[in-house]
Amino acid sequence: MAVDRETLEQLVATVRGYVRNRLVPIEAQVAERDEVPPEVLDDFRRMGLFGLSTPVEYGGLGLAASEEIRLILELTWASAAFRSLVGINLGLGSQAILMDGTEEQRRAWLPKIASGEVITSFCLTEPDSGSDSAALRTRAVRDDDAYILNGSKRFITNAPYAGLFLVMARTSPERLPRNAHVSAFLVPADTPGIRLGAKDRKMGQQGAWSCDVHFEDVRVPAHAIIGGREGCGFATAMKSLDRGRINISAVCVGQARRILHEATRYAVDRTQFGQPIGDFQLVQAMLADSKADLYAAECMLDDLARRYDLGERVTLEASCAKLFCSEMVGRIADRVVGNGHADVEDAVAQHAEHVAALDAPPVAFVGGDVDLLLRVQGTVAQGDVADVVDVAVLHPRGVGAADDVDVVLHRQLAQQALHPVGVAGQRGQRVGR
Repeated sequence: MAVDRETLEQLVATVRGYVRNRLVPIEAQVAERDEVPPEVLDDFRRMGLFGLSTPVEYGGLGLAASEEIRLILELTWASAAFRSLVGINLGLGSQAILMDGTEEQRRAWLPKIASGEVITSFCLTEPDSGSDSAALRTRAVRDDDAYILNGSKRFITNAPYAGLFLVMARTSPERLPRNAHVSAFLVPADTPGIRLGAKDRKMGQQGAWSCDVHFEDVRVPAHAIIGGREGCGFATAMKSLDRGRINISAVCVGQARRILHEATRYAVDRTQFGQPIGDFQLVQAMLADSKADLYAAECMLDDLARRYDLGERVTLEASCAKLFCSEMVGRIADRVVGNGHADVEDAVAQHAEHVAALDAPPVAFVGGDVDLLLRVQGTVAQGDVADVVDVAVLHPRGVGAADDVDVVLHRQLAQQALHPVGVAGQRGQRVGR
């Protein structure tokens, strides 16, 4: 822990207050204008949010993963577009340099990344290579003491803001074992030959900008290779993805918490047939299922961050968490919105429907799409002996009894959410009353 517990708690409280008092009220404005106000960026810099994961010796806060996710959970109570501004700096933008960069590269870039002076973009995806990222076509050809880069990158997050591009490029025309044909380069955004495409028009996450980045005879010095050696780029990216997937999982949990909060409030306040809709069993069941989904995701996230902080290899666990959490937030949003269309002035409709239809699907692809994550899990898990649990152990009275237990649990979880004081039926003590 680079900061003491009291300081961490103060930071968490500061971010919580800022998000709920400053960011939540401007969510609709950001979505409508597709732009985060510049003063929000300045506030993030002042709060140190760009440097959560960068060690203290390089100007950051040096938080452990389990500490970092607490801040991300608070930040993503608001639209995920706000977190997108700092996401690459916290993940691949800093971790690739920290893990495999030379000391000179760390000293040159990490303090600027941690302060938010430089916003980073990770350039891997191309028009013809997505999940098969090692099939990239961008070339880096050695020319004396420099490399010449040519190629195009697609869907590059924060590219319109970026001061530094981390570019994955092919340094060998042949595909080499262990993907050693891929190298990683640090390319300042003002390097001649870099051209940005138009901003992507996405269905969701307005305010989180991305665009194509084109490299046309871009000349960079040989020492711009991360680590100073060819052939390590792919390994660097994969190592950095583990912490990045922890962060993305936290984004999903934070968004799900907000949706369920708004849904529960709506279930208490909205009346039909003379009673709050939260008194209807089907509504209770949806809330209970959502709470169970969220709780499972929270437990998975906490366990994953703890394992990462202990130095364990968590490639499998990070993949599992990212898969589960990204699908979890979609399920919860789908339940809340349902097949109807709530009043657009209602917070549930504004936030949950936006996440369900627009924001959640892109999150499912960040850090690897679902099919890729399943492949990662299958590959890593091969050879492991799975524990086989008899159904009778879980439900000794049989499947029918288990169904009854599920109904009881639905009711208990929903009543706990709707009646936090534990007294069902006393509407005067309900949340929001």
